[in-house]
Amino acid sequence: MIVWLNGTHGAGKTTTSTLVQQLLPDSRVFDAEKVGETLMDIKPGLPGAGVDNFQHWPPWRPLVVDTARRVLDYTGGTLVVPMTVLVERYWHEISTGLARYDIPVRHFVLHADQDTLRRRIEGDTVLGPSAFRLRYLEPYAEAARTWLHGAAEVVDTTHLTPALAARRIARAVTG
Repeated sequence: MIVWLNGTHGAGKTTTSTLVQQLLPDSRVFDAEKVGETLMDIKPGLPGAGVDNFQHWPPWRPLVVDTARRVLDYTGGTLVVPMTVLVERYWHEISTGLARYDIPVRHFVLHADQDTLRRRIEGDTVLGPSAFRLRYLEPYAEAARTWLHGAAEVVDTTHLTPALAARRIARAVTG
């Protein structure tokens, strides 16, 4: 099984994914961003000069599916995937790709209001304030309004600690 934690920067995906992994037996965290980083390291760069997000490169989505499938074939258990996907077509490619391998997916969106997200990003003591991360606030809001919240189980983290969010997700997954 895959427990996918979606949501924009500042929602708490990375922290919550580690806590969810600790609560789900036989689970591992798979950071699909590392697949994108591998693509970004190809020299000379991939076609599509000016691409500001590796998700726009067509190989990223099937590589995420194939990597997750192969890890699960090798290890069994559950993969917890903290990864923002705000383009509906990209989510469809990933989720249908996983379904082709009969891999069940529990899709959660960690949500917080825009002011909370902005405050978290600007006050991040690990990564520091980030214009890149702030640029995704409006695309997230648009995705939430148009498709994302309807395609996932929404966990509002505005007033939740990551530990409480993780417990809520783990309970939902284990029944």
